[in-house]
Amino acid sequence: MSAWQLAMEHWPAWALWGLVASAGMATLLEGAQLGGISRMSLPFLFGAFVAADRRRAIVLGYVLYLAGGWIFALLYALLLGDFAFRGIGAAAFAGGVIGLAHGAFLVSVFLPLLPLVHPRLATSYDGPSALASIEPPGAFGLNYGRATPAVTVAAQMIYGLVLGLGYGAALVQGAA
Repeated sequence: MSAWQLAMEHWPAWALWGLVASAGMATLLEGAQLGGISRMSLPFLFGAFVAADRRRAIVLGYVLYLAGGWIFALLYALLLGDFAFRGIGAAAFAGGVIGLAHGAFLVSVFLPLLPLVHPRLATSYDGPSALASIEPPGAFGLNYGRATPAVTVAAQMIYGLVLGLGYGAALVQGAA
């Protein structure tokens, strides 16, 4: 059976665990912000794409973030479906590795490029303006704090681990 067929057969598993993993990841990232470990809020940054008002941006950002979590849950399910796991632990480990790669890409490529496409993020070239008033993340998100890259990558790893655990359980149970 192909990875796509497995994902479609087990869609309730990746949909549920994608929501759980997204909520856990957002909670970890927001907790790091509230605890002063990082100043970055990915839900806020996503919401600020569509709303100038900060309060609306946070609410809309969480909705967008959870929707994006479902899209990534499908992508993770497709990647995990390519492997024949003998146990849930192996699926969780593979999910964590995928999350590590995802997090590394996020901090090394996505965050530095974000100001070039985000309408409300200032760039290091132009600086703040009336429309672009949010500080850019900078290289690896370091403008939002020294721990931002580590927290972001750890949150992505946890996302992958949780999704791999839940989706892997469905795959292993379905194979039994």
